[in-house]
Amino acid sequence: MVAQVVDHEPVAVATQVLLMPVLAAHLALAVPGPRPRLVRLVLVALGFSWLGDTVPRFLDGDAEFLSMVGGFLLAQIVFVLAFLPDRDRSVLARRRGWLVPYLLVFAALVAACLPHAGVLTPAVVVYGLLLLSMAVLSTGVHPLTWAGGAIFMVSDGLIALGEFATALPGDANIIAIMATYAVAQLLIVLGVTARSAQTERA
Repeated sequence: MVAQVVDHEPVAVATQVLLMPVLAAHLALAVPGPRPRLVRLVLVALGFSWLGDTVPRFLDGDAEFLSMVGGFLLAQIVFVLAFLPDRDRSVLARRRGWLVPYLLVFAALVAACLPHAGVLTPAVVVYGLLLLSMAVLSTGVHPLTWAGGAIFMVSDGLIALGEFATALPGDANIIAIMATYAVAQLLIVLGVTARSAQTERA
């Protein structure tokens, strides 16, 4: 964040690329093998997130954006698979009123982005549905993961608004995206770590 604020791009790039390996290392060390399915899949999702952070650095134009979306789309698929077994503990089965704000945010993002998405309209809808599913299912894992999933939805929403609609001024938008992204992934990892500890004690 400091590197972004002072516009020191080499440090900003290097530290962004290191974010997911650091979180993955923490999770791997905190939950030694044999690791439960939840932890294994979250490690895979962190790997795809790392690809979304890293691969675009070597590309330009549309390829840069599409490679980022591709990496995070795969990450969202794996997060959904990781959280799916806990769906009976999520807001899908309990406190269904909490679904309303998620659906409203999703609808607002789609309404803001689709008029400007063009040929990417199907991809925007599919990614939005995956992001919504991940955020909703994360509510069944642990309160920290619940918070992380919600903030992840905000972070990717800011990316979508920056790409397809109006958003914050350039630098402010980048800082807001990176701050929410880092916090979201951290909370997801901490929640999964805590959930694994609870399961082991049980």
